[in-house]
Amino acid sequence: MLLICRRETRAYSLWRRTIIPIASQGHLIKPSIMHLRFSLNVNKHSTCTTGSLYYLLIVGSSSLSFRSHTCGELRPADVGKEVTLCGWVQYLRQDLFVIMRDFSGLAQILIPQDEAKIDLKTALCDLPPESVIRVKGTVRLRPDGQENKMPTGEIEVLAESVEILNVCRKLPFEIKDFVKKSESLRMQYRYLDLRSSQMQYNLRLRSQLVMKMREYLCNVHGFVDVETPTLFKRTPGGAKEFVVPSREPGRFYSLPQSPQQFKQLLMVAGIDRYFQLARCYRDEGSKPDRQPEFTQVDIEMSFVDQAGIRGLIEGLVQYSWPVEKGPVSTPFPCITYEKAMKDYGVDKPDTRFAMKLMDISKTFHNTEIEFLKDALNQPGGCIQAICIPDGAVRMPIKPSIFFLVKADGALKSPLNRLMPASAKQQLLQMAQARPGDLLLISAGTQECRPLLGKLRLQCAELLEGSGVAVRDPSAFHFLWVVDFPLFLPKEEDPDQLESAHHPFTAPLPEDAHLLYSLPHKVRGQHYDLVLNGCEIGGGSIRIHKASDQQHVLETILKEDPSLLSHLLEALDSGAPPHGGIALGLDRFLSIIVGAPSIRDVIAFPKSFRGHDLMSRAPDFVSEDELKSYHISVNWPAGDDGNQEK
Repeated sequence: MLLICRRETRAYSLWRRTIIPIASQGHLIKPSIMHLRFSLNVNKHSTCTTGSLYYLLIVGSSSLSFRSHTCGELRPADVGKEVTLCGWVQYLRQDLFVIMRDFSGLAQILIPQDEAKIDLKTALCDLPPESVIRVKGTVRLRPDGQENKMPTGEIEVLAESVEILNVCRKLPFEIKDFVKKSESLRMQYRYLDLRSSQMQYNLRLRSQLVMKMREYLCNVHGFVDVETPTLFKRTPGGAKEFVVPSREPGRFYSLPQSPQQFKQLLMVAGIDRYFQLARCYRDEGSKPDRQPEFTQVDIEMSFVDQAGIRGLIEGLVQYSWPVEKGPVSTPFPCITYEKAMKDYGVDKPDTRFAMKLMDISKTFHNTEIEFLKDALNQPGGCIQAICIPDGAVRMPIKPSIFFLVKADGALKSPLNRLMPASAKQQLLQMAQARPGDLLLISAGTQECRPLLGKLRLQCAELLEGSGVAVRDPSAFHFLWVVDFPLFLPKEEDPDQLESAHHPFTAPLPEDAHLLYSLPHKVRGQHYDLVLNGCEIGGGSIRIHKASDQQHVLETILKEDPSLLSHLLEALDSGAPPHGGIALGLDRFLSIIVGAPSIRDVIAFPKSFRGHDLMSRAPDFVSEDELKSYHISVNWPAGDDGNQEK
């Protein structure tokens, strides 16, 4: 039974939970919901003064239902009880047993074999799998040595009556974890796929995680849950947005890629501490492991600095973390963007394994190897390497520029004859390479770091594919990455700058003077939270002065500030210093449960192409329906628009 105790304090509600047995005449009973109220004195603002208010709610998974127990909760302590179970027929065994399933697990139903119960036996034995039934019976122990290998395996329920609630048709696949299904088939019949134990676990863990997050933010830190609009307008920069037509010709809404502007406006409004489980939308096309709609834990605070935001999130993760996954240690390690790129070649490093990038330029300072000399002579030129433990033996392929460390400690490489013995020895010492290791090198500017960073991850995958344990799948390594560049050169036009994060990020105080003179050298108050090499959250301290925000938009980013006139006016109306963060709930949860895709932690996800394979969305709209929106479809050549209608 679950006891929920709520105590009203002067400022916030505090909740405490514990599992308690309810006894009556020496037996455990399942009570209905009970309310016990204690004395209370409150003032006109509904805060406690001389007393406290407590509510005791005793509830269970079968409350308000016409079952008495769930299938997975029965144990030897329940022997002798008359129970009512509701669920699905998992399978029939030897015409003697029905294995029954609900969200909590399995229970074995013993089919009576006596003549008096022949109708009951016939009804159960003729049922196809996944039919829905209600069974009444008595719990009894399984014979010694015949226990089943499942949590309820010590008991079974002798059926006394059965009610067939629904007979199932022949399904496209069996609801069994060991049955392999293609992802497209799983998504087409998502309502069936969600019956699997893994998907049930994922969604229920998601619910628990969200509930704990709400408790922590609202009850511990006084945050206010505020819903923000879904229909908005286009935001400069960032990802491509979905547009929604209106009935006014030429006017469109945009679905927000995040509630960024609204949460800043709430800080101007004096809300002080805001959060919501926000639905966000990005039209990113066919990007792997992305969803056009997703959920983020959106947070904003006034009068806060980076340390305050990071401390809040560390506490949030620790408070909501599943107990079965082991403890989470805080504070999380923190490195700068420059350090991440230098050591790992990526801005979201997986710190579960070493294999760091090394600058070995000194080894080749006097080299006569032409391409290495050219690399070192160019501005910012360097030679970098990574050392792959046991890579000489384990790696199935070898790149063109490598060094193998042989058993006697000697180097083997295409460059071997061009290097003096002293350079070889220095290289071995700098890389701390051992016999059997593989050294991979790159030569060029520091822009080569991302290439080595990707190679580092690919080598880890290759080693794991050959049986080497590189990354512990049960380990969770959190990491803060800070001090990102505020602006980066545009890929299509390097002379123009774009926001590295978004245009609302404030510069570091020590770099603020460069904003008006050398913006490309400014670092931002931006912070990313990384877990096992995946970015699960990002945020920043915001620009809270209208003049600075207008300069960033108009002068540096060459954006039209009129698109954000409402925000600029708000910032000029007494905006407090503020900052925030957004955690990607889908990504976070997928890492916790070890899912290969975020689609495995979303109830009804979209496909790789952004389609709902179950309902066949997006769908066609008739010309008559489009008329009210003043829209017509310009079909591609050779496409009359009739396909898939």
